[in-house]
Amino acid sequence: MTVNPLDVPDVTEPYQPLPGRSRSTGFLTEPLRLGTSPSATVGPYLAIGLTWPDGTWAADEGVEGGIWIRGRIVDGADQPVPDAMVETWQADPDGGFPSPEDPRGASSYPGFRGFSRVATASPPGEFAVHTLKPGRVPDGEGGLQAPHIDVSIFARGLLDRVVTRIYFADEAEANAEDVVLRGLPEERRGTLLAERTDDGYRLDINLQGDRETVFFAV
Repeated sequence: MTVNPLDVPDVTEPYQPLPGRSRSTGFLTEPLRLGTSPSATVGPYLAIGLTWPDGTWAADEGVEGGIWIRGRIVDGADQPVPDAMVETWQADPDGGFPSPEDPRGASSYPGFRGFSRVATASPPGEFAVHTLKPGRVPDGEGGLQAPHIDVSIFARGLLDRVVTRIYFADEAEANAEDVVLRGLPEERRGTLLAERTDDGYRLDINLQGDRETVFFAV
């Protein structure tokens, strides 16, 4: 008997096809069952292409009315989360969406795409999105929602994304009429209100803790 010191199969033996695979073609003859990989919202399995260089620009640089939405993602210990990914989606100032599914047609704001995807890598925990302030959209009950931006956050320790909104503190009248804000305890509404800054608005998002941001089940 010949001993293979590397425990490598003898390549001179007749080829035996894998179970469920045809000897002649190599194609599968029955369904292939794959094991389940761990849930990972921001990698390592599908990290390539998650963010892109111009992901911060929901509205092009220099577009009229452009503002910056800035903030910080923090954990339950009030520490910045340096490797989160933030997505935003919103209407344009007229309440329209840059999507073929919007029955009102294309957005009338050149350079506005309404979507961003940014990482919180530098500075740690910080994110910034250049966009236009959104208009009001129907609430499905005959009224209008207050101007807001939809936000998804992906991060280590999260088996799935968390979803929240950014409202604007200087839209008091519209906020008072918003069906979503009205459904929240008054003391919790402030976790969704961005405050005015020199070049736009700022809202820090707390994933846990006493000041945990309101998140929505979607």
